[in-house]
Amino acid sequence: MAHVKRWLFLIHRWLGVLLCAFFAMWFVSGMVMMYVGYPKLTPAERLEHLPALRAAPVVLEPAQALAAARLQGPLQDLRLAVAGAGRPVYLATPAQTDPAAQGKSRRMRQPRAVVIDAETGAVLARVGEAQALASAAAYAGPDVATRYEGQLDEDAFTHSRALDAHRPLHRVRLGDAQDTVVYVSGRTGEVVRDATRSERLWNYAGAWIHWLYPLRGNVFDAYWADIVNGLSILGIAVTLLGAVVGVLRWRFAGRYKSGRRTPYPGAMMRWHHATGLVFAAITLTWIFSGLMSMNPWRIFDSGAAPLRLESMHGGPLTLPERPATAQALLAAAPADVRELRWTRTAGHTLVQALAPGHAPMLLDAATARAHHWQSGELEAAARRLLPDPVARMETLHAYDSHYYSRAAHTMSGGADKPLPVLRVVFADAEASWVHVDPHTGAVLGRIDGHRRLSRWLFGMLHSWDWLPLLSRRPLWDGVMIALSLGGAALSLTAVVIGWRRLRRRLGPRAAPARP
Repeated sequence: MAHVKRWLFLIHRWLGVLLCAFFAMWFVSGMVMMYVGYPKLTPAERLEHLPALRAAPVVLEPAQALAAARLQGPLQDLRLAVAGAGRPVYLATPAQTDPAAQGKSRRMRQPRAVVIDAETGAVLARVGEAQALASAAAYAGPDVATRYEGQLDEDAFTHSRALDAHRPLHRVRLGDAQDTVVYVSGRTGEVVRDATRSERLWNYAGAWIHWLYPLRGNVFDAYWADIVNGLSILGIAVTLLGAVVGVLRWRFAGRYKSGRRTPYPGAMMRWHHATGLVFAAITLTWIFSGLMSMNPWRIFDSGAAPLRLESMHGGPLTLPERPATAQALLAAAPADVRELRWTRTAGHTLVQALAPGHAPMLLDAATARAHHWQSGELEAAARRLLPDPVARMETLHAYDSHYYSRAAHTMSGGADKPLPVLRVVFADAEASWVHVDPHTGAVLGRIDGHRRLSRWLFGMLHSWDWLPLLSRRPLWDGVMIALSLGGAALSLTAVVIGWRRLRRRLGPRAAPARP
């Protein structure tokens, strides 16, 4: 038994020397991430910075623009907005029709948007420095200087896979008070990300280091996920071993000769022993849930068949035979409209008129009149999303454990989570739930049993996304900071102990005395 204990102590000691440095980094950077997230451009921010559309010189109708670009067939997306220095453009994304593309990389699968000048019909072949500067200037507003900083594929603030369809990116620095850097799509000319000086600086102590992003965009990129998973698994092992060692060395009944319950004479060892007993559980929980965030070995992928969106929508997105003119749609839209987006939902071709601070205004694409759903129309369409029967439908008027909103800077925040929302519960093998916006008819997302498990093992255990606690801030902040400080103390004491031990072992040894 003594031999086994000795091996437990040795394994925990030397693995801990390396890994507790990562633990301390994760705890400290996690506290930063509570308030400053990885840079992103939310839909609301993007809309706010788009120039007004109503006064833009839109000459071509959507059908004329598509014909000028020689785009035929169904579309995945069609938008009208102002790009660059006040020029209106149509952004048309062809529907993905190649089944073989499903096996390709994620970056290759995403169809590219075609940018068509709404005045001349010219197709934007490439985005150069002038176009990038014009887009950045339109984003920044009047009297803000811009400075071009070059073209790049990826940097410290653009590792997100959501940007893959826009690479290469143009980096432009704005002369505003926040020293903002914006990234312009090399495909569409749109600003797709912004990062203020404060966000950039805090990220080096927050998300950038927390997610081990120094290993992204270089020779380690292909191994990044394996490295994160491997460190997490080793971290779990070290924490479990430490908990076992801590319990074995603690005198629950009686005391050591020193009068203490811990055998260690040094203050640092005593602090490490005590904090380990108190905070080992939360350390283990956060390392395990961090591993779950990586979806290791794709354990949360159910392999469920995709939703039949075309069946729900009554076919792919195409323009009506006699569409309403762009000017008619703009006249019917709110005065501050920034973008028109054509959609296909429940057998209707519609146009969403988007303005900052307002829910999308829904217009009929053929008549430009306001569109209103008939009773039960969306519900009947949603039933066609899967071939399986619907177990129940319910309308949520408040957030719950599986449909809720977080602050925009957080990992899961920033997306539109409107209320009320329609939840369609299917009786399929994967126990799928689909959320549908009853205002626009848009499918907001699908979660099956695997994803609901991920929500608990990651969202709940890692970020404490528990509504009764989230709704009682700053209680949530206090709990998270207290536990993080405890975990950091456990880790930092281990780092100090390990450094002292290494220094003794690797330091110069005294020369033997001469006889």
